[in-house]
Amino acid sequence: MVHTFVAYVEDIPGVLTRVASLFRRLNINIQSLTVGGSERPGLSRLTLVCESSGEASHRIRASLFKLENVVDVDDIAQAPSVTRELALIKVAVTAQTRSQVFELVEVFRARIVDLTSESLMIEMTGVESKIEGLIEILKASDCRILELCRSGKMTMRRGHHTSGVLRALGAKSNEEVVAGAIAGGESD
Repeated sequence: MVHTFVAYVEDIPGVLTRVASLFRRLNINIQSLTVGGSERPGLSRLTLVCESSGEASHRIRASLFKLENVVDVDDIAQAPSVTRELALIKVAVTAQTRSQVFELVEVFRARIVDLTSESLMIEMTGVESKIEGLIEILKASDCRILELCRSGKMTMRRGHHTSGVLRALGAKSNEEVVAGAIAGGESD
């Protein structure tokens, strides 16, 4: 099962090394990792995607919480969320293929962000399958991909339901809700 963890970490050197070392120790491969600034001053938002069992996801989350400089962790794999990636694709073009690439870019709702006589650079944001689709079409056409750069997945829960926001609103965390439901079911 694929799990997506969102962690708020202190914006200081060495934090990413600690996180990567944790996954190495747990023998779990990181499929996608994106780190950047957040809405919280002094904290970075780390989005990490990995494949693991349900039991392992609880162990991963608990282990992340134990790491120094990790402030908050949320597993949003099963939550309604929006996920996007960014891709920059540099394509070799000729006078004959340029218009074909422009048409593809329009169909995929991407953008041309750089243009020279020999190449052009396409910027595309979207779900992984949409980006993969454009790459496959470009490979199948007469265009040669010169460079390809992709970000990791960026994921955010729909609405305002991150664990930090839920706590700020005084709501129970997902784990407390699940634990309460399980406890309530056992007493019946």
